[in-house]
Amino acid sequence: MIIYLHGFRSAPASIKARALRARMVERGLADRFWCEQLPVSPRAAIALAEAEIARARAAGLSPTLVGSSLGGYYATWLAERHALRAALVNPAVVAPLELGAYVGMQDNMYTGDRFEFTREHLDELRAIEVPTITHPERFWLLVETGDEVLDYRHAVSKYAGAHQTVLEGGDHGFSRWNDYLDAVIAFAGLGERAPVTGPDTDGA
Repeated sequence: MIIYLHGFRSAPASIKARALRARMVERGLADRFWCEQLPVSPRAAIALAEAEIARARAAGLSPTLVGSSLGGYYATWLAERHALRAALVNPAVVAPLELGAYVGMQDNMYTGDRFEFTREHLDELRAIEVPTITHPERFWLLVETGDEVLDYRHAVSKYAGAHQTVLEGGDHGFSRWNDYLDAVIAFAGLGERAPVTGPDTDGA
């Protein structure tokens, strides 16, 4: 079971979410993919994800988190709290600081909906910060050095000891995402290939 958590100002209609969903449909795994619009409030977003984690476990499924940007920040906290694996794609590492400049009215890039991001939301982000991951073997970090929004080096440092795929160039959207769809599915225990484990770094 993959629980996909999209980023700030993003949606289930994002390029990465749609690509992963489509690949899982192709492989007959449509019922093993979950991605819904996350609330603006980090507290509410976490509650929604935790409800899905509980539902999946009640159904006998083993959920794996896939988080992009702010979704990676959420996935880190959820993985630590619920002992889950998480694949993080260009994740936000210090979200309260990185999103401070976005306080005010914002537009969702995919739905066009307007929403207000507040200082209270920043406080909610601080409340779920994970200073240090305790089980790096549960994490897979995927970053591109050309990320124009976040400094990939922060993520490489924070997730030291985890398996790391660091690709030269690219952008915040992770331009080579389609090359890793099957590997992400395998990481979730749903593919034929062995899950990615152990610390190493891939080149471009």
